[in-house]
Amino acid sequence: MEPRDLSTHSPYVPGRGVEEVARDLGIDPAELIKLSSNENPHGASPKAVAAIRDHAAGISVYPKASHADLTARLAERWDVDDEQVWLSPGADGSIDYLSRATLEPDDRILVPEPGFAYYGMSARYHHGEVNTYGLSPTDGFEQTAEAVLSAYAGERIVYVTSPHNPSGSVMPLAEVRALADATAPDTLVVVDEAYGEFARTDSAVTLLADRDDVAVLRTFSKAYGLAGLRVGYAVVPEAWADAYARVNTPFAASELACRAALAALDDDDHVETSVETARWAREYIASDLDAETYDSAGNFVLAEVGDADRVAEAAQREGVIVRDCTSFGLPSCVRISTGTRAGTREAVARLNETLADLGLGAHA
Repeated sequence: MEPRDLSTHSPYVPGRGVEEVARDLGIDPAELIKLSSNENPHGASPKAVAAIRDHAAGISVYPKASHADLTARLAERWDVDDEQVWLSPGADGSIDYLSRATLEPDDRILVPEPGFAYYGMSARYHHGEVNTYGLSPTDGFEQTAEAVLSAYAGERIVYVTSPHNPSGSVMPLAEVRALADATAPDTLVVVDEAYGEFARTDSAVTLLADRDDVAVLRTFSKAYGLAGLRVGYAVVPEAWADAYARVNTPFAASELACRAALAALDDDDHVETSVETARWAREYIASDLDAETYDSAGNFVLAEVGDADRVAEAAQREGVIVRDCTSFGLPSCVRISTGTRAGTREAVARLNETLADLGLGAHA
């Protein structure tokens, strides 16, 4: 017996980890600066770490109370009903829930290209089909309702990523509203705001007050530094509230994930530091890297380096791990996550040496 035909499914390609690269190169992991996975360089919220320690003995119990408490806190934060908050194992878990709640076999979704591979992966897992709309480097990956609608053909879900990964561009709230206004009543516009804390734009959650065709994805992985706990959520229209109990994984977020997220919501200092550092670092990369870059509202910067594979491989030998964006369809680009101030300065210096040695970059 074999699994069903998965030949049309491509595996998700994550950024390379410190231990993996250190083992391949035979060097001390401490010598590496990892800027490939958009993780928080300041680590987890200290309050979240303390909460994990305090509640470690409770992992023998299903997270019913903590799940309800976190849901209520998030609902209060976004001024929505508790039932509109769908907790999930990472924001990708919410993508699965929305696929389950929305897609019939052969229904189509519309996703950005380049973009997050899991939108399409989830749809295909649920026997849906995937169409794409293009975002172009020629205009800085500008996101407009018109650009999305030029490819729209009545899909059941339309995904918008704001800030967009890997470019960092945003779709202004007015454009999200215009997109939702122009799509069919049975189309759900999903705005992925995984990097929303780093942007200076308003959240699309505000649109849910008077419409039932927009949902928003959020995560604790980035600004809160809880990537290893896999806790995210969707904020959905009020009319969708009853669907969660029918499509979610029981106790979708673990006990420790819920406790850590609750504590992280009280750690304003950690989030503020993380956001301020990311904004500083992306400006530093843009001004000091010897390569053309794109304006970013996330905790990363996309850079044109000519040959992403060569640069990423050579940069690793210099102790810097960046993301080769060939898997995004951008073989001339690398994505550089924002690090600490010291780490960012050192990484840019090493990357400039790498570009010079390879005869690549803006000043080659």
